[in-house]
Amino acid sequence: MARYPLSLPERLRQEADFLRGSGLRVQTIVVAAQDWDWPVEQIAAEYGLGETQVREALAFYQAHPMEIGASLAAEAELEGKCE
Repeated sequence: MARYPLSLPERLRQEADFLRGSGLRVQTIVVAAQDWDWPVEQIAAEYGLGETQVREALAFYQAHPMEIGASLAAEAELEGKCE
């Protein structure tokens, strides 16, 4: 089971989907691919993942864009409150 800081909102903890065996959230992979324009190969190298894991994370996002998008929005809201 993943551990979270106590200040992390409950909705963010529930919506965060993790890449099995890595401790990375799917949204981390999505941000790297979409916002930073990293190719699959670079994401895999930067995070110590296999390219198949990265593709599976991106496929999960394609299948569940609302859930991952909600998690990204909740995190952005939290960051805005901390600034």
